[in-house]
Amino acid sequence: MLTVTDNARTAVDTLAEQAGVPAEGGLRIAQSAEQPGNFELALVPAPQPEDQRVDESGQTNVFVDSESAPALDTLQLDADPSTEGPGFVLTPQQA
Repeated sequence: MLTVTDNARTAVDTLAEQAGVPAEGGLRIAQSAEQPGNFELALVPAPQPEDQRVDESGQTNVFVDSESAPALDTLQLDADPSTEGPGFVLTPQQA
């Protein structure tokens, strides 16, 4: 299952708060319809019915669409803070 780093949790929470996303909403990761093999990240007001919640801490809402979940099983979501705002990256999970 995709894991979420502390940096990514903080970035998701900050972005969701700034955007006024409701408490049940969060960051959704899904396959790109326009670029197969790539993923799109978006703030959403609520997950889709088939989405999986992946942040095991229960503190941050990160959702993955069911079709993307197998491809993300061995990855972790991290955030790189910058002056323009955080950039999210998917990297192999730490052993």
